[in-house]
Amino acid sequence: MDVSPARARDRARTRRVLLPLAAGACAVALTGGCSAADGDLSAPERSTQAAAPLAANELQDDYRTVIRNVLPSVVQIEATNSLGSGVVYDAKGHVVTNAHVVGQEKSFKVTAATGGQPVTARLVFSYPEQDLAVLKLDSVPRGLKAAKFGDSTGVDMGQIVLAMGSPLGLSGSVTQGIVSATGRTVSEGRAGGGTGATIGNMVQTSAAINPGNSGGALVNLDGEVIGIPTLAATDPELGGGSAPGIGFAIPASMVRTIADQIVKNGKVTDSGRAALNITGRTVLDDGYKPTGVAVVEAPAGGAAAKAGLRPGDVITRLGDAEITTITSLSEALASMKPGDVVTVGYVRDGATHQAKVTLGEM
Repeated sequence: MDVSPARARDRARTRRVLLPLAAGACAVALTGGCSAADGDLSAPERSTQAAAPLAANELQDDYRTVIRNVLPSVVQIEATNSLGSGVVYDAKGHVVTNAHVVGQEKSFKVTAATGGQPVTARLVFSYPEQDLAVLKLDSVPRGLKAAKFGDSTGVDMGQIVLAMGSPLGLSGSVTQGIVSATGRTVSEGRAGGGTGATIGNMVQTSAAINPGNSGGALVNLDGEVIGIPTLAATDPELGGGSAPGIGFAIPASMVRTIADQIVKNGKVTDSGRAALNITGRTVLDDGYKPTGVAVVEAPAGGAAAKAGLRPGDVITRLGDAEITTITSLSEALASMKPGDVVTVGYVRDGATHQAKVTLGEM
């Protein structure tokens, strides 16, 4: 599955799917009598019917409360050739967003999702390796407030979530869905301005994430930001268009880890990302099939060099993961931490070897 950054300048594609709802509803109803009249219902059934509208109204009220509380923490970020979203990180005017939203630019126009005049902002630091960046507003508009970030460990499949941002430039838009999965490792392409980053522990959601949503807020019904929407899956059958209902968000824990360092130090000093500390390239066999990652450079003092790997070795396995490409190596490392000890399988001069490597840091 390919993924691409949700950028405003990408062309939106829409596919309509018609579902046989009437047939499905009747099939369910037939188990209890599809033609039963209201007067034939038992007391528990009438009670259930009466409770349904009440529950729907309560959920609707929850949505409205979350939107009212969180939308003042969401902004639209406009660069020269792109447009995305951001989340107010603190009362000092720091805004967290995606690195692919800011690109190579240093200054931006930022507008609150709730409206008002745009204000200028400058880039504090961009960290493409995790596709995160922090901006600083030159002045904090009245009514703008810092978002509340939730605990990523509490995020679970089935949770209702709202995605807030500026899809296609429609500032202050909200979509809803659920957490479809957690712990996803996704590699971002470079096409369309992507950073090429491989990001672990991402939250998968069915909430619509469209171009311009990047950098916005994925929010639970407690009004907590649990992730930063970043990527939308693409469907080759749609000519590379977005695959509906499959989006990914960087978890709040990683957002805080990176943003806290940028706010405090002006840069990332501790990535928390595991690395072999090599420069490598994908190796192809005679049939042009990828078969491993050749070590091009292994600097002295790096994790690989300390374990005895050297230029020319071809890495074929990392722990339990088969390694065939640079991307597969990045994805395997994304699930590990600096200091982890892992067995690396490699080929040298046609012979297979193994080495215990204590992983370094990216």
